[in-house]
Amino acid sequence: MADTSTGGRAADASDGESRRGVVLGAAAYGMWGVFPIYFHMLAPSGALEILGQRIIWSTVFCLLAWVYLRDIGWVRTLLRSPRRLGLLALAAFVLSANWGIYIYAVVADNVVEASLGYFINPLVLVVMGVLLLHERLRPMQWLAVGLGTLAVIIMAVDYGRLPWIALSLAFSFAIYGFIKKLVGGQIGALESMTTETVVLAPFALALVAWLEMTGRGTFSHDTPWHGLMLVGTGIITPIPLVCFAAAARRVPLTTMGLLQFVAPILQLICGVLIFGETVPAVRWIGFGIVWVALVVLTADSIRHLRSRSRIQEIAVAEAGAAS
Repeated sequence: MADTSTGGRAADASDGESRRGVVLGAAAYGMWGVFPIYFHMLAPSGALEILGQRIIWSTVFCLLAWVYLRDIGWVRTLLRSPRRLGLLALAAFVLSANWGIYIYAVVADNVVEASLGYFINPLVLVVMGVLLLHERLRPMQWLAVGLGTLAVIIMAVDYGRLPWIALSLAFSFAIYGFIKKLVGGQIGALESMTTETVVLAPFALALVAWLEMTGRGTFSHDTPWHGLMLVGTGIITPIPLVCFAAAARRVPLTTMGLLQFVAPILQLICGVLIFGETVPAVRWIGFGIVWVALVVLTADSIRHLRSRSRIQEIAVAEAGAAS
C-alpha cells in the first residue's frame, strides 16, 4: 500500500510538472507572439535604434540578474572553452541579424510576412538537417518540404519577389539553433543570453551613440515614457527565454513542437487584425499550404517518436528478460 501511495504521489507530481511546463511554454511563445505590439509602440524609433537599445538593455538586465544570483562560476568554465565561446559569439551575430530583420518587419508593417518566416522555420530545420548533418528524410518529411517549397513559390509570385523577410527569419533562426546545438547543453539559457548580449553590447553602444550624435536617435530626444519603453525591450527579451528553458525541461519535445506555432499564429493575428495588413487570397492559399505541410511534418514526427519509444521499450524488456 505504501508503495502504491508513493507511486501515486510521484505520478501527481509528474503531472503537475508537465502542466506547469505547458503553461510556461505557452507563456513564452505567447509573449513572442505579441512582441509586434510592443515594437509598434516604440515609434518613431527606427529598426536600428530599437535593435541597439534592445541589445544594450538586455545586457544590463542579464548582468543585474547575475548580481542578484551571485553565481558567476560559469564564466570561468566558459573562458576555459574557446570553442564554445567562439560558437556563442557567432550565435550572437546571427541572433542580432534575426532580431534586426524581425524589428524591421514590424516597423515596415510586414508582420504577416514575419509570421510566415516562423511558420516555415520547422521546414527549414528539416532541410538544414539534410544539408549540414546529412540526415535522410522520411517520405512524409519530403512531402512536407515539397509543400513548403510550393507555398514559398506561390508567395513569391504574389509578392512579385521572394518573401525575403520570411526566408531570412526562418534561415537565421535555424542557423542560430544549429549553432546552439553545436554548443551543447552545458550552458543554460540565461548564461547563453548573457554571453551573446555582452558580445554584441559594444557594437550596440556604438550604433546608439552614432544615432544620438547624428540626431537620428529618439532615446534622449523624445518623452521620458518613450525612453522607458526602449529600456523595457531589455526586460521583455530574457523573460520568455527563461520561461522557454523552464518549459523545455518539463514537457516532451513533441509538446514543445506543437506550442511553437502559438507565436506565428499570434503574429499573424496582430498583423491582420491589429495593424490592418492586407492579405490577398493568393497569400492565404500559400499560408494554407504551409499549414498543411506543418500538419504533415508534426504528424510524422509524433509517429516517429512513438515508434522509437516502442522500440526502446521492447529492447529494455528483452534486456531484462535476458538478465
